Amino acid sequence: MLQNTGRGILALLLMVLEWTCPSLPSPLRPICDLRVLNHFIKEAQDAEVAMKSCRDGCTLSQSVSIPQTGVDFDVWERKNAMEKAQEVQCGLWLLQQALSLLRNSVTNTALHGPIDNLLRNVLSINAVLRSLNIPEYAPPASTAGLESTWRASTAANLLQAHVNFLRGKVRLLLADAQACQQEVS
Repeated sequence: MLQNTGRGILALLLMVLEWTCPSLPSPLRPICDLRVLNHFIKEAQDAEVAMKSCRDGCTLSQSVSIPQTGVDFDVWERKNAMEKAQEVQCGLWLLQQALSLLRNSVTNTALHGPIDNLLRNVLSINAVLRSLNIPEYAPPASTAGLESTWRASTAANLLQAHVNFLRGKVRLLLADAQACQQEVS
């Protein structure tokens, strides 16, 4: 558990150092480095495996709204950058709400650390999005009217959706972010 926390802190430290010391030579700014996202994906996969192996005290107390994780690339490419950012931010917000409920529902304390890591990682991804000049997301009063959502009734479904959302829409948004495009000279 300490090792996972240490890696999360290291990733966040790298991002902060880039923001405070932009004059340091770097081939690719850490906020654009998809290895940070890969680390978050790995932690999400580890939490998913831990949840699947859990037998007692690892259920959701109620079903939760989570983002659709599938990507129709034709539809995605037709969206402008702001629409893509809003979709990802809405999904991250939904995941944060769902993970918080999961954390409060799970009585198996061995799973609290991995779930806490996932929550911190969602906050870190939101910080990365803000650093890329993506306006902050204003969550709705209710999830009832949100498009592109579905309900998860099990912890395993929630964590699988979390992994897929990071691997799909979050990765696409970060890879295409204007601030991360290297100039070719």
